[in-house]
Amino acid sequence: MPSSVEKQLEDKQQRLQSLLAELPVEQYLPAVSGAEFGFRNKAKMVVMGAAHQPVLGIPGPDGTPVSLTQCPLYPSDMQSLLAELEGFVRRAGIPPYRVDKAKGELKFILLTRSAVRGEFMLRFVLRSKEAIARIERELPALLTAFPAIKVVSVNLQPVHMARLEGEEEIFLTEATRLEEVFNGVPLFIRPKSFFQTNPEVAASLYATAANWVDELAPKSLWDLFCGVGGFGLHCASADLPVTGIEIEAEAIDCAKTSARALGLENLSFAALDSTDFAKGQQAAQVPEVIIVNPPRRGIGEALCHSLSEFAPRAILYSSCNPETLARDLALISGYRIARVQLFDMFPHSDHFEVLCLLLKQQ
Repeated sequence: MPSSVEKQLEDKQQRLQSLLAELPVEQYLPAVSGAEFGFRNKAKMVVMGAAHQPVLGIPGPDGTPVSLTQCPLYPSDMQSLLAELEGFVRRAGIPPYRVDKAKGELKFILLTRSAVRGEFMLRFVLRSKEAIARIERELPALLTAFPAIKVVSVNLQPVHMARLEGEEEIFLTEATRLEEVFNGVPLFIRPKSFFQTNPEVAASLYATAANWVDELAPKSLWDLFCGVGGFGLHCASADLPVTGIEIEAEAIDCAKTSARALGLENLSFAALDSTDFAKGQQAAQVPEVIIVNPPRRGIGEALCHSLSEFAPRAILYSSCNPETLARDLALISGYRIARVQLFDMFPHSDHFEVLCLLLKQQ
């Protein structure tokens, strides 16, 4: 009998093939998976309870706070730090925000871990600046106990609504970003820049895309919805100019830092809307290969039509939502789907990542 994770993977593969059943997929490559536990590098904790007895986790079905500090999806050092943070909130005397009463200060604690050094970025999402002094009072002891914490910030989210973070970020440390390394490629994480949650599987995803691009040997490449530049940076070389486009300015700042670290001068990153960027280009400027890695909503009808009109030699589509992937692939015309591969980025959930290679029909 397959293990629970193996069964999950089988179910995901069947679901993917069912969603793409009406499309001309030529080859499904074996699914890629990683560790069953201890793989997550991000924790998004709702702060509940009271200032003298805080709970970091999620509300249960009946609304009772459920602590997730010992969740086995997190590495052991991350679990230890999350448990300590409950004590930190208690010692600082910061009242958790009560959604039902629209009162309190601390809404979320967001923790990100860099796998390469085991370092952390810690963010406190507050309703106002009122509790910052209490955080600063207790912070030296926390940093002494957990020297792996390199970045600490306060995010202000004053609006009474289901929004994870606000616009203003106040750093309480000199450092403002974490460094990660996948496959020898330096990547940087800032508070608002998207980063994959499963480092092991993400490294396999980027390496696979780089191998597929290398086989194509293009002379130019676009990386749309590039985030911190993971795909483009893995594909880049002295002979391959890469243009990365991402609407989040913090992510673009990270991508530019990585390009400088690699010493490559033919990488260009800009904070623009990917669809608007593509619509504004002339056909003569279109590269041979385009990579798209959109959020869950997909790339949408307008960009599907632009890609069809541009007709690059190949398109790599990386998706975290197979439903929108299937919709978009059906809207891109003039291509055959040469390869599809599932990457199990989210074990113990229904979610997964997919990488597709589309080749222009002759």
